[in-house]
Amino acid sequence: MRKIKILGLLGTGVIGGGWAARALHCGIDVIACDIDPKMEAWIRGAVVAAAPSLEALTEGMPVPPRGILTFTTDATEMAARADFIQENVPEVLQIKHKALAPIAEIAAPDVIIASSTSGFMPTELQDGMANPERFLVGHPFNPVYLCPLVEVVGGAATSDVAKQSARAFYQSIGMHALMVRREVPGHISDRLQEAMWREILHSLNDDIATTGELDESIVYGPGLRWAVMGMNQIYMIAGGEGGARHFIEQFGPALDWPWSHLKAPTLTDDIIDRFVEGTAAQAQGRSVRELETIRDECLVAIQRVLAKHDIGAGQALNAFERRLRNGSEA
Repeated sequence: MRKIKILGLLGTGVIGGGWAARALHCGIDVIACDIDPKMEAWIRGAVVAAAPSLEALTEGMPVPPRGILTFTTDATEMAARADFIQENVPEVLQIKHKALAPIAEIAAPDVIIASSTSGFMPTELQDGMANPERFLVGHPFNPVYLCPLVEVVGGAATSDVAKQSARAFYQSIGMHALMVRREVPGHISDRLQEAMWREILHSLNDDIATTGELDESIVYGPGLRWAVMGMNQIYMIAGGEGGARHFIEQFGPALDWPWSHLKAPTLTDDIIDRFVEGTAAQAQGRSVRELETIRDECLVAIQRVLAKHDIGAGQALNAFERRLRNGSEA
């Protein structure tokens, strides 16, 4: 595996900024590329804003000296210098193909190119690409600098070496690499989120609840549990001494009841307005940056508590600390 000293970023929006903050904090230099030169100021600001949370998350750990961030509008320059490339351009297939093709021609054959795409499959992205065996999906979750999950998905041409090398790199910067068994649209986590998102839109459309009430139904109940254990483990516990089998026997019949929708409602102006106005009311005048700060402080605290019990995302944090103390990137 090539030693990753420089991470190249193609696209510097919210996701690109998150990748930059995490990598820099872990001692890796970053060369960020965007066609818009004004994005240099944005990504530098995003990195500064993320730094306190990252420092709090890794307090007491032997984190290496901070990496150096450089910016360019020349994708070929980035591709020539990077040891690993993470693409974060808009979710339009044609735009991704257009952005990925030239860097695949320039980057050394052993430089992995990963896409942060939340929905496209790697096979459709690597089509026609030079050295497609080193291309894969590395789908993170926002904020990338605090959420450790990254879904690693290989395409038809992706080599096992590329997948394992990507896994090792992501783990070296404190992430939990979920190796997705086979490619499907939306990977794993987004498919689950999409199901809940559809129900939220139906609830807005049917005037069942406001955005605030819907979020209350999550944060005061199941959301608290999901950070500790996934839904499957939680449901097993709900079965009591009878466990998972008793739970299925008791609640399985409800799956035939018309509690939920499979298809999303049409996004009418009314639904959009309810969503926009509802979330604005929930913000109570606080800016996005202020809300991000609240979110990040809570994410740090939750993960540090989980680490005490070596459960959930706390396992990834503990594994990262062990790697730092052992001086290993494997």
